[in-house]
Amino acid sequence: MCQVCRRSFIRGAAALGATGLFSSPLMAQAPRGETGSLRLPARGEFTIANAYVMTMDSVLGDIADGSVHVRNGEIVAVGKDVNGGGERIDGTGLIVMPGLVETHWHMWNTLFRSFAGDKPEDGYFPTVARFGQQMSPDDIFQSTRLSAAEAINSGMTFVHSWCHNARSTAHAEADIRALAEVGIRARHSCGWPQGLPDTQSADQGPIESLARNWKSWSNEGLITLGMAWRGQFRAGPIKPEVYQPEFDNARKLGLPITVHVASARKAVNQIELLYKAKLMGKDVQLIHTLSANAAELDMIKESGSPVSVSPGSELRIGYGYPQISEMLAKGIPLGISVDTSALTGSSNLFGVLKLARDSENAKAESEFKMTARKALELGTIEGARSMGIDDRIGSLKPGKRADLIAISPNALNMAVVADPAHLVLEATGAENVDTVVVDGRILKRGGKLAALDTPEVIAGARAALAGVRERTKWR
Repeated sequence: MCQVCRRSFIRGAAALGATGLFSSPLMAQAPRGETGSLRLPARGEFTIANAYVMTMDSVLGDIADGSVHVRNGEIVAVGKDVNGGGERIDGTGLIVMPGLVETHWHMWNTLFRSFAGDKPEDGYFPTVARFGQQMSPDDIFQSTRLSAAEAINSGMTFVHSWCHNARSTAHAEADIRALAEVGIRARHSCGWPQGLPDTQSADQGPIESLARNWKSWSNEGLITLGMAWRGQFRAGPIKPEVYQPEFDNARKLGLPITVHVASARKAVNQIELLYKAKLMGKDVQLIHTLSANAAELDMIKESGSPVSVSPGSELRIGYGYPQISEMLAKGIPLGISVDTSALTGSSNLFGVLKLARDSENAKAESEFKMTARKALELGTIEGARSMGIDDRIGSLKPGKRADLIAISPNALNMAVVADPAHLVLEATGAENVDTVVVDGRILKRGGKLAALDTPEVIAGARAALAGVRERTKWR
């Protein structure tokens, strides 16, 4: 980044004060609908001007004193001196960039945030298996809504809801309703219920019902459908007569597939077996892959399978370090994920991206192994590419959908600006995310959620957790 661009931005940041996005008339509270719930704000037309724009586009780059013109959910123009229409919003001092793209998150178990304990019987897997079996559809709704609200609040505009507790069609529908109510862009990957024996194929009723009627569930195309697949291994090998019908049904329905594989260092040869069984491809996202050897990385590359890693949970649970640099060197499409708040507590994806960078530097014993810019790319355009949606989101350029965020450095944890990319990666918390726009709808305004009643979301999640505690006799 040139020194002139830095100096220009620093001067603007000092002038932020009360002139941020929240002063615009567009930021008025959304009206309540007839049912009493908040309607999503309308897609309007506005131009954010005089901001520091990090487009995450290789051609457009960073634009100091830049503008972004949005109309009906689409980015119309990006650059300097954009004569955009609609409400003109003064973005002086703000950092505008694409919204973060999250690629694998068990949103249904956020009710159990930070529960995974310090002894085996209180670990992650027994926790979610025990309590997940007692969850009603409303519990799923409350947990996923809490997750989605936290996602918007912290700057994520896309999430991959990895719902491996679809106990019925109603449970799966509840997960999707929560995503739709919040207004986030998402993929719902419908999985098996917790507690299902690995000798039994998952009921295909829920996913087939959703696929038949998907248009009515897609929230005007903001939500897509996939399958969360158990794969060939869990506690031990799963027989082909169990896993193959699930895989084949997803392919028949034309749905993307996602699977945990080679999660821990000791889980060796799993990718090779998946590859030899012809169970990989551009439509099969691989999760974790920590034990992949060099030959297996070549198999992933050849197959076209994208990968999602989650440094926060992988380090927390003791799986080891993700192979981020190794996969990037091969050109494997790669995204970063939250995975599960039951293990990690906070779901701030900026923090996970920072941990991804730091873990690569630690492995290499070098301060310079991964740049801040590359880490931010993994959370935006590269994450979108790994999910197959980089033609629509992940960077700010004309023709793409308007999924963007504005970060205010006007807080003690930021305050002084030297290099915007480093500052965003290393310091951004939810309190710094001033504005969040998904598909042209402004869902966070002036640091507050605009289309959700935050106390209601919290109260609903707490009540759901109390019910699960009662049913499981958890004291």
